Amino acid sequence: MEQKMTMALYSGALDKLTAAGVILSGAAADDMEVDIYVLLQAARAFKKEIATNKDKLELAENAHLRDEFLQSLDKLNVMEWHEFFREAKELTNVKIHICGLAGKIWGAEKLDDFIDLADDIVGIGEYITSAQEADVHLFI
Repeated sequence: MEQKMTMALYSGALDKLTAAGVILSGAAADDMEVDIYVLLQAARAFKKEIATNKDKLELAENAHLRDEFLQSLDKLNVMEWHEFFREAKELTNVKIHICGLAGKIWGAEKLDDFIDLADDIVGIGEYITSAQEADVHLFI
């Protein structure tokens, strides 16, 4: 029986997005069905002009370690956060849902305002239902 993971992605910080990507890779390797709900600050990170521009994303904690974090990722040849998400979508059933209110907060109201990983724009009720039905529920 396929397990389902629901991830609420609240943070748009580079370190938390990277962590979410690593977790998502593990779920994809286990062939889990994954629904990701992009909330508040994370919606900003999924905007086209932000997602692939590391200079526009800060660390959630220990901001003074940003350069060290980025250098370590480069040295270890770690993918960028959005590449983890793209790879997982290619491996298993991953859907990325943007919260409509979150998008509006950041001036993005259409699916086309976000990177091509986003599948749709939804209301918060869909997230709550998905969380209730999930085998694994994460809030990042």
